[in-house]
Amino acid sequence: MRRFSSYGPVNPKLHYYAPRQELIDFALRQLVGESPNEGGHYITVWAPRQTGKTWLMQQVLAGLRHDQRFAVAKLNLQHLKQETNTVEVVKAIAEDLGRMLHIDVGAVNSLRQFQEVFRRELLVKPLVLLLDEFDALTEEAVSSIAGVFRNIYIYQQDQADKLPEEKDYLLHGLALIGVRAVLGIENVTGSPFNVQRGLHVPNLTPAEVEGIFKWYEQDSGQQIDPAVIERIFYEFQGQPGLTCWFGELLTETYNQAKDKPLTLDNFNEVFAEATNALPNNNILNVISKANKEPYKEMVLELFRTDQKIEFRYDDQDMNYLYMNGVIEREKVDHIKGYVKFPCPFVQKRLFNYFAYELFRHMGRLYETFADLSDTITENSLNIKNLLKRYEQYLQKNRQWLLKDAPRRTDLGIYEAVYHFNLYMYLHQFLRGYDGQIFPEFPTGNGQIDLLVQYAGERYALELKSYTTPTEYKKALTQAARYGKQLHLAEISLVVFVNSIDEAHRTKYEEIYHDATTGVTVTPIFVETGS
Repeated sequence: MRRFSSYGPVNPKLHYYAPRQELIDFALRQLVGESPNEGGHYITVWAPRQTGKTWLMQQVLAGLRHDQRFAVAKLNLQHLKQETNTVEVVKAIAEDLGRMLHIDVGAVNSLRQFQEVFRRELLVKPLVLLLDEFDALTEEAVSSIAGVFRNIYIYQQDQADKLPEEKDYLLHGLALIGVRAVLGIENVTGSPFNVQRGLHVPNLTPAEVEGIFKWYEQDSGQQIDPAVIERIFYEFQGQPGLTCWFGELLTETYNQAKDKPLTLDNFNEVFAEATNALPNNNILNVISKANKEPYKEMVLELFRTDQKIEFRYDDQDMNYLYMNGVIEREKVDHIKGYVKFPCPFVQKRLFNYFAYELFRHMGRLYETFADLSDTITENSLNIKNLLKRYEQYLQKNRQWLLKDAPRRTDLGIYEAVYHFNLYMYLHQFLRGYDGQIFPEFPTGNGQIDLLVQYAGERYALELKSYTTPTEYKKALTQAARYGKQLHLAEISLVVFVNSIDEAHRTKYEEIYHDATTGVTVTPIFVETGS
């Protein structure tokens, strides 16, 4: 029986996978050419890590090997990432290519000699070459090798009147595979390789994710609640590595009753473990990139609730985070695109990481023998009074608590810092009463919600920062809509503000009843003092 696997390229004979035949066929057409006698194309194949690039191109390789018109070679260049001498890099590529094609490439001690490897005198047939992990090479090597390939391409175009096998150079098609658009912004002198076509490998679609888990159902006989598959797609947005990792956890590691259907209770148990306890190389890589300067600044800005960040692929920091799976592009129409986190699961893991990193030690939340009966009892929780206690705690401990907090270039504390701090305060407060708190991010950016479970009741807190009266009114209706989605009659809107006097607090903390949804919104302002 097949298994879920997220450890390198999947084996179609052993693992569950999405066939992705349209992508495979597209890549084949590009490399062979719509009209092969006119030559193939040189393409870049790119996507964030663990999206299936290598597996995809392995399927392309298998398809190419059935075409007797071409010689085919696929080389992995990861082992050359530490090599700083470009000549040594091309020498190694040439030697590997010679061994694979059983030809004598001769001495390769220059870029010129590397170019000669692809001449008709050496290659028996037109060659389709796949170079995996191409962007692992140094920038100089990438630029130099791309220049050689561009030169060969131009030579071939100059001989358009000849058949492919009659041209001086027989590099028919080329695929450079990597996690980023290696030939673009990181080459400050401009790309020497402007002949390539790009193939972006997208995440799995909802239908592809459903197909994988339906396949498991057929093989195992164990049913999966459709709501579970919907949640898997929602939380991971079809990211192949994370989806298959969770599939392994759900169907193997934590699947203790294979004779019973997998329900949302099973999902919630596994998701809690995946979020809070289990290591995952993909997530560890995302965290390491997000926590590194200068990229950390953008990640913290992305948690803000009052303003979206415009997506610009030519921004080097944004490009780096995008290709390492930390951020994604949110397309709102045919013109505008904004930065967002790639999926709720990644956002939760980053939120938890920064919250614990910054506020592992919270000090005393309240006096030892404080009377908390106005806030919490055995069977009730007063959210408004709890937030008032938090505001008092923040003001009392602000000097040491935020002493080393990350700050923007204007020395203001990032909005996200207060969200992290509130989350940790509520987490520690409720932990002593067997309560639980979960961060939720319904839109990928611009909305952060804290869901509290206590004494059999669920409470929702939507977090915002105050900007303008107009935006505040929008926040009230937005909170009401979210409360409706959660099937709650009431929801709290927690608004962070630098300072607020009693007159404005009285005015703005007036309870709002939304006529459309029927939900009651209780605004609670928290003065940060920044």
